[in-house]
Amino acid sequence: MTYTAPITEMRFALDAIADLPGIARLPGYEEATADMVDAILEEAGKLGGEVLAPLNHSGDHEGSVFENGVVRTPKGFREAYGLFVEGGWNALPFDPDYGGQGLPWTLASAVQEIWQAANLSFGLCPLLTAGAVELLQEHGSDDQKETYLPKMISGEWTGTMNLTEPQAGSDVGAVKTRAERNGDHYLITGQKIYITFGEHDFTDNIIHMVLARLPDAPAGTKGISLFLVPKFLVNEDGSRGPRNDLRCVSIEHKLGIKASPTAVMAYGDSGGAIGYLVGEENKGMACMFTMMNNARLAVGIQGVAVAERAYQQARAYAFDRTQSRALTGNGGEGDAKSVAIIRHPDVRRMLATMKAKTEAARAMTYWTAAALDRSKRETDEESRKAQQALLDLLIPVTKSWCTDIGCEVGSLGIQVHGGMGFIEETGAAQHYRDARILPIYEGTNGIQALDLFTRKLLRDEGAAMTQLMLEMRAGLPAADAGDALAALRQPLAEALEALDRATAWMLEQGGQNLANGAASATPYQSLFGLVLGGWLLAKAAQQEDGGEDGFVAAKAKTARFYADNLLGEASALAESVTAGAGSTLSFAEEDF
Repeated sequence: MTYTAPITEMRFALDAIADLPGIARLPGYEEATADMVDAILEEAGKLGGEVLAPLNHSGDHEGSVFENGVVRTPKGFREAYGLFVEGGWNALPFDPDYGGQGLPWTLASAVQEIWQAANLSFGLCPLLTAGAVELLQEHGSDDQKETYLPKMISGEWTGTMNLTEPQAGSDVGAVKTRAERNGDHYLITGQKIYITFGEHDFTDNIIHMVLARLPDAPAGTKGISLFLVPKFLVNEDGSRGPRNDLRCVSIEHKLGIKASPTAVMAYGDSGGAIGYLVGEENKGMACMFTMMNNARLAVGIQGVAVAERAYQQARAYAFDRTQSRALTGNGGEGDAKSVAIIRHPDVRRMLATMKAKTEAARAMTYWTAAALDRSKRETDEESRKAQQALLDLLIPVTKSWCTDIGCEVGSLGIQVHGGMGFIEETGAAQHYRDARILPIYEGTNGIQALDLFTRKLLRDEGAAMTQLMLEMRAGLPAADAGDALAALRQPLAEALEALDRATAWMLEQGGQNLANGAASATPYQSLFGLVLGGWLLAKAAQQEDGGEDGFVAAKAKTARFYADNLLGEASALAESVTAGAGSTLSFAEEDF
């Protein structure tokens, strides 16, 4: 159940896929030198492998505990968080004016993969804090930035996202938490559920980002405002003040991520929790989307991380576990003695599937993070706009496809273990249990698909998608490339054709029948992710220098496996997109 950060793989994806050296030439990112990147990844790998990973299984077994209004995290977690803060790890991508290091989000995303793979429950805390910091950097007032950002960036204080309520679920427009104007602040009253690290013992203050509705607000999401509500108020000199009127009512008992306290939060039991408006009244959703998009990319990275952890464990087990005789190449019996199960073709198929999907997902998340950096730092406005359009398009696909991969690879990890995978002490089951939340939170993958269809594809009438398709077609291996690369060209071209056909159909539904498009949005999103993942693996296989003998040759093998064994699903998914909506919608409610 050990974990070793795959630094060689990560470094390759950063350079070959995300072009981190190019990002380091953008204004403000000059300190992201090769030596700096190597040092950061190496030290993060040590903290992840030596401190966080050993707590993963014990934290799952012990879980966080809620007693007398206090949350106690599992043994060792608080101390590990202290080391995390001491190392300055929270500050990597943030504004140096408030104590950040100003490094690229692409590098911070790779480092985040290490935390999430080592210990997904632990990694959720800095994940949400990073989103809250990004939100305040973009939308907070000068006073809010001065008061809260330095300690949130350092990790001394953590942040949360408070959207969901018992009656609202994913329908944020149905939020009922109230905000009353009261001088220079607001009084917040209501209840929020599913608040990750809403209460914990890591830090002495927690900064909650809370959606609430003013008395005169319009209905729906247009009437939602965003408020900063600290657990403890902050005095003028920056010191911690009195306790605010909020409390944790309970924490959830969950399938996985048991060491992460998921809180039910009550605001205003004694008259109203003091909150401070972030942005403008009734414009809270626009502000919160900054945090949500940040979190959606981070959740996609979690999918990669848990897949990597499950793959590492399954691979080690396959080399260690002996069972049954080997088959010879002609299908006959091999040696009379039992062999390691890595020798069995079906085990190799499962491990190759885990490896290929994990590498494709990693490439996708790093490539998306690179678009984020370029949308912020490209030197001309048109380039920034183009990268922002690409980023908007990629976010729902990255979140959904990579989290689905986390579940699929976690499930395959159990299968490689056989019966022992179903036994808790091996740890294989924990990866699957932990991964299962990922397609659900930060907007279920079905919501991501609807977002991709209505807000991304239809909004610009497919313009960003057209540009991406042009780039992917231009990046196909040449017909006269070596045999290993040339073999990728046809399956990729056919998959791109399937995606193009499905995209055209989805765009037609925007003007004809939104329900049809909504019914096909999830298979379309899966198709998008599948094809993009295959293209990125081919991009990796076309690199001239991987830094190690045979490294790029291995990338070509992985890309070929993906093309031969997985990419063929593209035509079936395209058929599901273009022909499946009618039968889906034909069911009457009484048919279920």
